[in-house]
Amino acid sequence: MLTTQIKNKEEIISKLSGSTFIIKCIGCKEVLFPETEIDKFISENIEKNKITGRLKIDYLCNQDFSQAYINNHKVEIEKAETILVFSCGVGVQVMASLLENKKVITGCDTIYINGFQGLTVQNYNCAQCGNCYLNYTAGICPITACSKGLLNGSCGGAKNGKCEVNKDFDCGWEKIYNRLLKLNKKPKEEILIRDYSNL
Repeated sequence: MLTTQIKNKEEIISKLSGSTFIIKCIGCKEVLFPETEIDKFISENIEKNKITGRLKIDYLCNQDFSQAYINNHKVEIEKAETILVFSCGVGVQVMASLLENKKVITGCDTIYINGFQGLTVQNYNCAQCGNCYLNYTAGICPITACSKGLLNGSCGGAKNGKCEVNKDFDCGWEKIYNRLLKLNKKPKEEILIRDYSNL
């Protein structure tokens, strides 16, 4: 179970472009999911005629389940330039992996909570860093996808797309770079230097 808070309004708006499909994950709602704040943000900041569709889903982290929902909303998703996801970092990463040709952005930060949060067999993980980086790294988490947790680019030790720490592990930063290129983004302009002053 993970707890989330809505991101800074300006950051979300700066990443929105064109028409938008909105996804809300309510799987961890009983812990903390700021649904009221999200609905207020949507109504005040996104024009209705720019929303191609909406989806409310339990446990976006389940890839098979999410794929079935995507298939059911294929037409609305195809019309959208941006997929805006309100969930923990795992849900956003799942959507980015399933919608490879779409710009997927997060509207939430996942907050660290003490104690045992359960086990997951998912392909993605969330470090609950409280300052989600996924809007700058094409929906791939540099903290969990990089063995070293590097935030400002690759270490330079990867060979043939594999991590120098674990040869069976794909280099997270190479995956980020390639996905940014696939989305026609300039990686050097997208990457953001992290501000640690508020942690």
